[in-house]
Amino acid sequence: MDANMLAVLGIVVLFTLMFLRLPISFAMMIVGFFGVLIYASPRAAYNLLSADLWNQFSSYSLSVIPLYIFMGEIIFRTGVTEKLFQSAYKWVGHFRGGMASTTILASAGFASISGSNSATAATMATMSLPELDKYKYNKALSTGSIATGGTLGIIIPPSTVLIVLALQMELSVRDLFVASIIPGIFLTLLLIVTVLGLCRLYPDYGPSGERSNMKERINSLKDVIPIGLLFLFVIGGLYLGWFTPTESGAFGAFGAIVLSLLMKKLTWERFKSAMAGTLKSAAMVLMLVVAAMVFGRFLAITRLPFTVAEWVGQLPVQPIVVLCAVLLIYIIGGSIMDALGFLIISIPIFYPMVIALGYDPVWFAVLLCVVTSLGAITPPVGINAFIVQGMTPDTPITTVFKGTAYFFVTYIIFISLLIMFPQIILVFV
Repeated sequence: MDANMLAVLGIVVLFTLMFLRLPISFAMMIVGFFGVLIYASPRAAYNLLSADLWNQFSSYSLSVIPLYIFMGEIIFRTGVTEKLFQSAYKWVGHFRGGMASTTILASAGFASISGSNSATAATMATMSLPELDKYKYNKALSTGSIATGGTLGIIIPPSTVLIVLALQMELSVRDLFVASIIPGIFLTLLLIVTVLGLCRLYPDYGPSGERSNMKERINSLKDVIPIGLLFLFVIGGLYLGWFTPTESGAFGAFGAIVLSLLMKKLTWERFKSAMAGTLKSAAMVLMLVVAAMVFGRFLAITRLPFTVAEWVGQLPVQPIVVLCAVLLIYIIGGSIMDALGFLIISIPIFYPMVIALGYDPVWFAVLLCVVTSLGAITPPVGINAFIVQGMTPDTPITTVFKGTAYFFVTYIIFISLLIMFPQIILVFV
Protein backbone atom coordinates (compact mmCIF):
# COMPACT_ATOMS: atom_id res chain seq x y z
CA MET A 1 0.00 0.00 0.00
CA ASP A 2 1.14 3.55 -0.75
CA ALA A 3 2.69 5.22 2.32
CA ASN A 4 0.39 8.24 2.25
CA MET A 5 -2.70 6.07 1.84
CA LEU A 6 -1.60 3.95 4.80
CA ALA A 7 -1.16 7.11 6.91
CA VAL A 8 -4.62 8.39 5.96
CA LEU A 9 -6.12 4.96 6.73
CA GLY A 10 -4.36 5.05 10.11
CA ILE A 11 -5.91 8.45 10.91
CA VAL A 12 -9.36 7.15 9.96
CA VAL A 13 -8.88 4.09 12.20
CA LEU A 14 -7.68 6.37 15.01
CA PHE A 15 -10.82 8.52 14.94
CA THR A 16 -12.99 5.43 14.62
CA LEU A 17 -11.45 3.97 17.79
CA MET A 18 -11.94 7.29 19.58
CA PHE A 19 -15.60 7.50 18.63
CA LEU A 20 -15.95 3.96 19.96
CA ARG A 21 -14.86 5.53 23.29
CA LEU A 22 -11.40 3.95 23.45
CA PRO A 23 -9.09 6.33 25.39
CA ILE A 24 -7.14 8.60 23.04
CA SER A 25 -3.74 7.46 24.31
CA PHE A 26 -4.58 3.78 23.74
CA ALA A 27 -5.98 4.52 20.27
CA MET A 28 -2.80 6.38 19.25
CA MET A 29 -0.61 3.63 20.65
CA ILE A 30 -2.47 0.88 18.77
CA VAL A 31 -2.55 2.72 15.43
CA GLY A 32 1.08 3.81 15.72
CA PHE A 33 2.34 0.34 16.61
CA PHE A 34 0.43 -1.54 13.89
CA GLY A 35 1.18 1.19 11.35
CA VAL A 36 4.93 0.79 11.88
CA LEU A 37 4.56 -2.99 11.91
CA ILE A 38 2.78 -2.98 8.52
CA TYR A 39 4.84 -0.29 6.78
CA ALA A 40 8.31 -0.99 8.22
CA SER A 41 8.77 -4.35 9.96
CA PRO A 42 7.79 -6.22 13.12
CA ARG A 43 11.32 -5.60 14.46
CA ALA A 44 10.90 -1.81 14.09
CA ALA A 45 7.47 -1.93 15.76
CA TYR A 46 8.74 -3.96 18.73
CA ASN A 47 11.74 -1.66 19.07
CA LEU A 48 9.32 1.29 19.14
CA LEU A 49 7.47 -0.25 22.09
CA SER A 50 10.64 -1.16 23.96
CA ALA A 51 13.64 1.13 23.51
CA ASP A 52 11.81 4.23 22.19
CA LEU A 53 9.03 3.96 24.77
CA TRP A 54 11.53 3.55 27.59
CA ASN A 55 13.57 6.55 26.42
CA GLN A 56 10.44 8.70 26.30
CA PHE A 57 9.13 7.67 29.73
CA SER A 58 12.56 8.13 31.34
CA SER A 59 13.02 11.59 29.82
CA TYR A 60 14.00 14.16 32.47
CA SER A 61 11.95 16.86 30.74
CA LEU A 62 8.68 14.97 31.41
CA SER A 63 9.09 15.42 35.18
CA VAL A 64 7.97 19.04 34.83
CA ILE A 65 4.39 17.91 34.18
CA PRO A 66 3.59 16.22 37.54
CA LEU A 67 5.43 19.01 39.41
CA TYR A 68 3.26 21.80 38.04
CA ILE A 69 0.12 19.68 38.44
CA PHE A 70 1.07 19.02 42.08
CA MET A 71 1.54 22.75 42.71
CA GLY A 72 -1.96 23.46 41.40
CA GLU A 73 -3.46 20.57 43.39
CA ILE A 74 -1.93 21.77 46.66
CA ILE A 75 -3.23 25.32 46.17
CA PHE A 76 -6.66 24.03 45.14
CA ARG A 77 -7.05 21.61 48.06
CA THR A 78 -6.12 24.22 50.66
CA GLY A 79 -9.03 26.50 49.76
CA VAL A 80 -7.02 29.50 48.58
CA THR A 81 -9.24 29.74 45.48
CA GLU A 82 -12.15 30.83 47.67
CA LYS A 83 -10.04 33.72 49.02
CA LEU A 84 -9.11 34.55 45.44
CA PHE A 85 -12.77 34.87 44.48
CA GLN A 86 -13.61 36.97 47.54
CA SER A 87 -10.71 39.32 46.88
CA ALA A 88 -11.67 39.81 43.23
CA TYR A 89 -15.24 40.58 44.29
CA LYS A 90 -14.08 43.26 46.74
CA TRP A 91 -12.37 45.09 43.87
CA VAL A 92 -14.86 44.80 40.98
CA GLY A 93 -18.10 43.44 42.49
CA HIS A 94 -19.74 46.88 42.79
CA PHE A 95 -19.85 47.39 39.02
CA ARG A 96 -22.92 46.36 37.04
CA GLY A 97 -21.90 42.88 35.90
CA GLY A 98 -19.23 42.92 38.61
CA MET A 99 -20.00 39.44 39.94
CA ALA A 100 -19.53 37.87 36.48
CA SER A 101 -16.37 39.98 36.04
CA THR A 102 -15.21 38.68 39.42
CA THR A 103 -15.68 35.13 38.16
CA ILE A 104 -13.48 35.79 35.12
CA LEU A 105 -10.85 37.60 37.18
CA ALA A 106 -10.78 34.79 39.74
CA SER A 107 -10.61 32.25 36.89
CA ALA A 108 -7.49 33.99 35.60
CA GLY A 109 -5.96 33.81 39.08
CA PHE A 110 -6.81 30.15 39.52
CA ALA A 111 -5.62 29.41 35.96
CA SER A 112 -2.18 30.72 36.89
CA ILE A 113 -1.79 27.88 39.41
CA SER A 114 -4.00 25.20 37.86
CA GLY A 115 -3.09 24.86 34.18
CA SER A 116 -6.41 23.16 33.36
CA ASN A 117 -9.54 24.60 31.76
CA SER A 118 -11.90 21.94 33.12
CA ALA A 119 -10.53 22.27 36.68
CA THR A 120 -10.86 26.06 36.48
CA ALA A 121 -14.45 25.85 35.21
CA ALA A 122 -15.48 23.30 37.85
CA THR A 123 -13.89 25.26 40.70
CA MET A 124 -15.38 28.59 39.65
CA ALA A 125 -18.81 27.01 39.11
CA THR A 126 -18.78 25.64 42.67
CA MET A 127 -17.93 29.04 44.17
CA SER A 128 -19.66 31.48 41.78
CA LEU A 129 -23.03 29.97 40.85
CA PRO A 130 -24.65 30.40 44.29
CA GLU A 131 -23.49 34.04 44.44
CA LEU A 132 -24.58 34.81 40.88
CA ASP A 133 -28.01 33.31 41.58
CA LYS A 134 -28.29 35.30 44.82
CA TYR A 135 -27.78 38.56 42.91
CA LYS A 136 -30.29 37.41 40.23
CA TYR A 137 -27.86 37.39 37.31
CA ASN A 138 -29.08 36.35 33.89
CA LYS A 139 -28.58 32.57 33.77
CA ALA A 140 -26.99 32.56 30.33
CA LEU A 141 -24.50 35.27 31.29
CA SER A 142 -23.60 33.67 34.62
CA THR A 143 -23.02 30.15 33.26
CA GLY A 144 -21.38 31.51 30.10
CA SER A 145 -18.92 33.65 32.04
CA ILE A 146 -17.92 30.67 34.22
CA ALA A 147 -17.41 28.34 31.25
CA THR A 148 -15.51 30.99 29.27
CA GLY A 149 -13.39 32.03 32.25
CA GLY A 150 -12.36 28.40 32.56
CA THR A 151 -10.72 28.51 29.12
CA LEU A 152 -8.01 30.73 30.63
CA GLY A 153 -6.73 27.59 32.38
CA ILE A 154 -4.73 26.39 29.37
CA ILE A 155 -3.54 29.84 28.24
CA ILE A 156 -2.11 31.46 31.36
CA PRO A 157 1.14 29.79 32.53
CA PRO A 158 2.03 27.41 34.02
CA SER A 159 -0.19 25.52 31.59
CA THR A 160 0.00 21.76 31.14
CA VAL A 161 -1.04 22.19 27.51
CA LEU A 162 1.84 24.61 26.86
CA ILE A 163 4.28 22.13 28.41
CA VAL A 164 3.00 19.34 26.18
CA LEU A 165 3.17 21.63 23.12
CA ALA A 166 6.78 22.46 23.98
CA LEU A 167 7.66 18.76 24.21
CA GLN A 168 5.81 17.88 21.01
CA MET A 169 7.21 20.78 18.98
CA GLU A 170 10.69 20.61 20.60
CA LEU A 171 10.39 24.22 21.82
CA SER A 172 11.48 25.87 25.05
CA VAL A 173 8.95 25.64 27.90
CA ARG A 174 10.30 28.96 29.15
CA ASP A 175 9.63 30.66 25.80
CA LEU A 176 6.04 29.40 25.66
CA PHE A 177 5.33 30.40 29.26
CA VAL A 178 6.72 33.90 28.75
CA ALA A 179 5.00 34.29 25.38
CA SER A 180 1.57 33.42 26.83
CA ILE A 181 1.60 35.92 29.73
CA ILE A 182 0.58 39.03 27.74
CA PRO A 183 -2.07 37.18 25.65
CA GLY A 184 -3.51 35.67 28.86
CA ILE A 185 -3.81 39.07 30.56
CA PHE A 186 -5.14 40.70 27.38
CA LEU A 187 -7.81 38.02 26.89
CA THR A 188 -8.88 38.30 30.55
CA LEU A 189 -9.39 42.05 30.15
CA LEU A 190 -11.33 41.58 26.90
CA LEU A 191 -13.66 39.05 28.54
CA ILE A 192 -14.31 41.45 31.44
CA VAL A 193 -14.99 44.30 29.00
CA THR A 194 -17.48 42.02 27.20
CA VAL A 195 -19.35 41.36 30.48
CA LEU A 196 -19.43 45.04 31.43
CA GLY A 197 -20.59 46.00 27.92
CA LEU A 198 -23.40 43.44 27.96
CA CYS A 199 -24.60 44.60 31.37
CA ARG A 200 -24.53 48.20 30.19
CA LEU A 201 -26.76 47.28 27.23
CA TYR A 202 -28.98 45.01 29.34
CA PRO A 203 -28.87 46.29 32.96
CA ASP A 204 -31.04 43.43 34.27
CA TYR A 205 -28.42 40.87 33.12
CA GLY A 206 -26.00 41.73 35.94
CA PRO A 207 -27.10 43.93 38.86
CA SER A 208 -24.32 45.68 40.77
CA GLY A 209 -23.21 44.30 44.13
CA GLU A 210 -22.11 45.93 47.35
CA ARG A 211 -19.27 48.46 47.24
CA SER A 212 -16.26 47.72 49.46
CA ASN A 213 -14.09 50.43 50.96
CA MET A 214 -10.36 50.60 50.30
CA LYS A 215 -9.47 49.05 53.66
CA GLU A 216 -11.61 45.98 52.90
CA ARG A 217 -10.03 45.69 49.46
CA ILE A 218 -6.49 45.83 50.85
CA ASN A 219 -7.32 43.33 53.60
CA SER A 220 -8.77 40.91 51.01
CA LEU A 221 -5.31 40.61 49.44
CA LYS A 222 -3.82 39.11 52.61
CA ASP A 223 -4.25 35.48 51.52
CA VAL A 224 -3.88 36.17 47.80
CA ILE A 225 -0.56 38.05 47.70
CA PRO A 226 1.56 35.05 48.84
CA ILE A 227 0.20 32.94 45.97
CA GLY A 228 0.83 35.82 43.55
CA LEU A 229 4.40 36.09 44.80
CA LEU A 230 4.86 32.33 44.35
CA PHE A 231 3.64 32.62 40.76
CA LEU A 232 5.97 35.58 40.07
CA PHE A 233 8.91 33.71 41.59
CA VAL A 234 8.26 30.54 39.58
CA ILE A 235 7.63 32.23 36.22
CA GLY A 236 10.00 35.15 36.82
CA GLY A 237 12.83 32.84 37.85
CA LEU A 238 12.25 30.78 34.73
CA TYR A 239 12.31 33.92 32.55
CA LEU A 240 15.48 35.29 34.20
CA GLY A 241 17.25 31.95 33.83
CA TRP A 242 17.58 31.25 37.56
CA PHE A 243 16.37 27.71 37.02
CA THR A 244 15.21 25.27 34.36
CA PRO A 245 11.50 24.47 33.72
CA THR A 246 11.77 21.29 35.83
CA GLU A 247 13.46 23.17 38.68
CA SER A 248 10.79 25.85 38.34
CA GLY A 249 8.08 23.21 38.81
CA ALA A 250 9.92 21.79 41.83
CA PHE A 251 10.24 25.25 43.43
CA GLY A 252 6.56 25.88 42.71
CA ALA A 253 5.41 22.63 44.30
CA PHE A 254 7.69 23.10 47.34
CA GLY A 255 6.61 26.75 47.68
CA ALA A 256 2.93 25.77 47.54
CA ILE A 257 3.44 23.26 50.37
CA VAL A 258 5.36 25.77 52.51
CA LEU A 259 2.78 28.53 51.97
CA SER A 260 -0.09 26.16 52.75
CA LEU A 261 1.61 25.08 55.97
CA LEU A 262 2.35 28.68 57.01
CA MET A 263 -1.28 29.61 56.34
CA LYS A 264 -2.35 26.51 58.35
CA LYS A 265 -4.44 25.27 55.42
CA LEU A 266 -2.70 21.97 54.68
CA THR A 267 -3.89 18.86 56.50
CA TRP A 268 -2.76 15.28 55.99
CA GLU A 269 -6.06 14.41 54.29
CA ARG A 270 -5.76 17.35 51.89
CA PHE A 271 -2.16 16.41 51.13
CA LYS A 272 -3.21 12.84 50.27
CA SER A 273 -6.03 14.16 48.07
CA ALA A 274 -3.55 16.43 46.27
CA MET A 275 -1.19 13.49 45.70
CA ALA A 276 -4.02 11.30 44.37
CA GLY A 277 -5.23 14.08 42.05
CA THR A 278 -1.68 14.67 40.80
CA LEU A 279 -1.09 10.98 40.07
CA LYS A 280 -4.36 10.70 38.17
CA SER A 281 -3.85 13.83 36.05
CA ALA A 282 -0.13 13.28 35.45
CA ALA A 283 -0.66 9.65 34.37
CA MET A 284 -3.27 10.76 31.84
CA VAL A 285 -1.06 13.52 30.39
CA LEU A 286 2.11 11.39 30.32
CA MET A 287 0.29 8.56 28.55
CA LEU A 288 -0.94 11.05 25.95
CA VAL A 289 2.58 12.40 25.40
CA VAL A 290 4.16 8.95 25.03
CA ALA A 291 1.34 7.63 22.82
CA ALA A 292 1.72 10.72 20.64
CA MET A 293 5.39 9.82 20.16
CA VAL A 294 4.39 6.36 18.89
CA PHE A 295 1.72 7.77 16.57
CA GLY A 296 4.00 10.58 15.41
CA ARG A 297 6.76 8.09 14.57
CA PHE A 298 4.30 6.20 12.36
CA LEU A 299 3.30 9.39 10.53
CA ALA A 300 6.96 10.40 10.16
CA ILE A 301 8.01 7.19 8.41
CA THR A 302 5.07 7.50 5.99
CA ARG A 303 6.13 11.15 5.39
CA LEU A 304 2.49 12.28 5.24
CA PRO A 305 3.08 15.53 7.21
CA PHE A 306 5.93 16.53 4.92
CA THR A 307 3.95 15.63 1.79
CA VAL A 308 1.08 17.79 3.03
CA ALA A 309 3.51 20.62 3.85
CA GLU A 310 5.02 20.49 0.36
CA TRP A 311 1.59 20.40 -1.28
CA VAL A 312 0.30 23.35 0.72
CA GLY A 313 3.47 25.32 -0.01
CA GLN A 314 2.73 25.05 -3.72
CA LEU A 315 -0.90 26.17 -3.50
CA PRO A 316 -1.63 29.47 -5.33
CA VAL A 317 -3.01 31.13 -2.17
CA GLN A 318 -1.59 33.41 0.49
CA PRO A 319 -0.17 31.71 3.62
CA ILE A 320 -2.78 33.51 5.75
CA VAL A 321 -5.54 31.60 3.93
CA VAL A 322 -3.93 28.28 4.80
CA LEU A 323 -3.40 29.42 8.40
CA CYS A 324 -7.06 30.39 8.79
CA ALA A 325 -8.13 27.00 7.40
CA VAL A 326 -5.89 25.23 9.93
CA LEU A 327 -7.23 27.36 12.79
CA LEU A 328 -10.80 26.57 11.75
CA ILE A 329 -9.97 22.86 11.93
CA TYR A 330 -8.66 23.37 15.47
CA ILE A 331 -11.81 25.22 16.54
CA ILE A 332 -13.95 22.37 15.21
CA GLY A 333 -11.64 19.71 16.66
CA GLY A 334 -11.59 21.37 20.06
CA SER A 335 -15.39 21.47 20.07
CA ILE A 336 -15.84 17.73 19.57
CA MET A 337 -13.09 16.32 21.80
CA ASP A 338 -10.65 17.16 24.59
CA ALA A 339 -8.37 20.05 23.64
CA LEU A 340 -5.15 18.37 24.72
CA GLY A 341 -6.03 15.13 22.94
CA PHE A 342 -6.82 16.88 19.68
CA LEU A 343 -3.65 18.96 19.84
CA ILE A 344 -1.48 15.89 20.35
CA ILE A 345 -3.13 14.04 17.47
CA SER A 346 -2.96 16.93 15.02
CA ILE A 347 0.42 18.54 15.73
CA PRO A 348 2.43 15.97 13.69
CA ILE A 349 0.18 16.73 10.70
CA PHE A 350 -0.18 20.52 10.79
CA TYR A 351 2.95 21.77 12.54
CA PRO A 352 5.45 21.02 9.71
CA MET A 353 3.00 22.55 7.23
CA VAL A 354 2.61 25.84 9.09
CA ILE A 355 6.34 26.18 9.81
CA ALA A 356 7.01 25.57 6.09
CA LEU A 357 4.87 28.65 5.39
CA GLY A 358 7.33 30.75 7.42
CA TYR A 359 5.41 31.31 10.66
CA ASP A 360 7.22 31.55 14.01
CA PRO A 361 6.88 28.27 15.96
CA VAL A 362 6.47 29.94 19.39
CA TRP A 363 3.80 32.28 18.01
CA PHE A 364 1.97 29.37 16.38
CA ALA A 365 2.10 27.26 19.56
CA VAL A 366 0.51 29.99 21.71
CA LEU A 367 -2.03 30.78 18.97
CA LEU A 368 -2.99 27.09 18.85
CA CYS A 369 -3.47 27.09 22.61
CA VAL A 370 -5.86 30.06 22.34
CA VAL A 371 -7.79 28.68 19.37
CA THR A 372 -8.21 25.22 20.87
CA SER A 373 -9.42 26.71 24.16
CA LEU A 374 -12.26 28.30 22.17
CA GLY A 375 -13.40 24.78 21.29
CA ALA A 376 -14.04 24.13 25.00
CA ILE A 377 -17.07 26.48 24.87
CA THR A 378 -18.25 25.67 21.33
CA PRO A 379 -21.15 23.28 20.52
CA PRO A 380 -21.70 20.38 20.21
CA VAL A 381 -19.27 19.03 22.82
CA GLY A 382 -17.72 22.11 24.45
CA ILE A 383 -16.45 20.41 27.60
CA ASN A 384 -16.49 23.52 29.82
CA ALA A 385 -20.13 24.18 29.00
CA PHE A 386 -21.11 20.65 30.06
CA ILE A 387 -19.05 20.91 33.26
CA VAL A 388 -20.89 24.10 34.25
CA GLN A 389 -24.26 22.64 33.25
CA GLY A 390 -23.50 19.62 35.42
CA MET A 391 -23.13 21.98 38.39
CA THR A 392 -26.61 23.43 37.79
CA PRO A 393 -28.73 20.58 36.36
CA ASP A 394 -31.87 22.71 36.15
CA THR A 395 -30.22 24.89 33.50
CA PRO A 396 -30.53 23.57 29.90
CA ILE A 397 -27.25 23.13 28.03
CA THR A 398 -28.63 25.44 25.33
CA THR A 399 -28.71 28.25 27.91
CA VAL A 400 -25.05 27.67 28.76
CA PHE A 401 -24.08 27.71 25.08
CA LYS A 402 -26.11 30.90 24.62
CA GLY A 403 -23.99 32.42 27.38
CA THR A 404 -20.69 31.28 25.84
CA ALA A 405 -21.84 32.70 22.48
CA TYR A 406 -21.61 36.19 24.00
CA PHE A 407 -17.86 35.66 24.26
CA PHE A 408 -17.36 33.95 20.90
CA VAL A 409 -17.05 37.29 19.08
CA THR A 410 -14.56 38.45 21.71
CA TYR A 411 -12.45 35.37 21.08
CA ILE A 412 -12.53 35.86 17.29
CA ILE A 413 -11.47 39.50 17.69
CA PHE A 414 -8.66 38.43 20.02
CA ILE A 415 -7.42 35.71 17.64
CA SER A 416 -7.51 38.21 14.75
CA LEU A 417 -5.39 40.65 16.78
CA LEU A 418 -2.85 37.91 17.53
CA ILE A 419 -2.58 37.17 13.80
CA MET A 420 -2.33 40.83 12.77
CA PHE A 421 0.07 41.78 15.58
CA PRO A 422 2.36 38.79 16.35
CA GLN A 423 4.36 40.91 18.80
CA ILE A 424 1.55 40.57 21.32
CA ILE A 425 2.92 37.03 21.75
CA LEU A 426 6.57 37.54 20.88
CA VAL A 427 7.30 40.81 22.69
CA PHE A 428 9.27 39.17 25.55
CA VAL A 429 10.55 36.07 23.76
